[in-house]
Amino acid sequence: MQKQRTLKEEATCVGVGLHSGRKVKLALKPAGANRGIVFRRIDAGGIEIPATAEYLSHINHATCLARDGVRIETIEHLLAALHALGVDNVVVELDGPEVPIMDGSAAPFIYLIHEAGTRSLSASRSYIGLSRSLSVGDDGRFVAAYPCDRLRLTYTINFDHPLLKHQEYSVEIDENSFVEDIGPARTFGFLKDVELMRQAGLALGGSLDNAVVLGETGVLNNPLRFPDEFVRHKILDLLGDLVLLGRPLRAHVVALRAGHALHTRLVKAILASTELWDNAAQPMDAMVAAEVPAPAFARSASAGPR
Repeated sequence: MQKQRTLKEEATCVGVGLHSGRKVKLALKPAGANRGIVFRRIDAGGIEIPATAEYLSHINHATCLARDGVRIETIEHLLAALHALGVDNVVVELDGPEVPIMDGSAAPFIYLIHEAGTRSLSASRSYIGLSRSLSVGDDGRFVAAYPCDRLRLTYTINFDHPLLKHQEYSVEIDENSFVEDIGPARTFGFLKDVELMRQAGLALGGSLDNAVVLGETGVLNNPLRFPDEFVRHKILDLLGDLVLLGRPLRAHVVALRAGHALHTRLVKAILASTELWDNAAQPMDAMVAAEVPAPAFARSASAGPR
């Protein structure tokens, strides 16, 4: 039985919120067994918000938590890094309402966690496994979870853009695969949407330094880190949202043209289906996306743009 883990020491960084545009300081602090991942707003009386589905708030281009009128936004990249690097218990202190976007990926958070180091605790880690599949979705978009004895994520995206019409990626999540293949993938957006988002009070901190921006025919800023960086970033987002289950998941999660809203719907569906939980999930080493049947509502759907 694996033991729970926390950090050896504190690590801090400073950045800006992607949507708020506000400067924010973040500190990762060690926590005891069974504490979980907890956000603490030190600028709001020290109120604490556990990173669980119970505190899910609005989903608007990012995943957000709220408690007693206090919120924490854009949590998914940090949560994904904590999960992949095996950190079960940590207090995340912030002096603002949004986790800093840093370079738009999870790479800076990987660095922070490595800088702090991790250590084992006395309590054992518990998992959620599944005895059979379940899925959520509509209009040709879905997220489904299938029994598996580890965590594998498969994602497919389709956009009406010449650079990323169709991308698909599948990966078994562990520290090495996350650090090398998923964590560095940056958030992305379209130049045509930027003005509309800013009019809505979003992406106020966005820049060419913290997002991949797509124009009519290609990328406007830095070279891509991977040819399929876009779908890899969607896997990063999905992993972060799955952390809201409150314990690690053992399943093969397959997503088609999804996003935060569907990711978190799946989280809620799993939490509401305790009769399907099975911690003795069967091995599925050879499973790939093509071998996973799509839910019935998605089989005849168009694979057009999101």
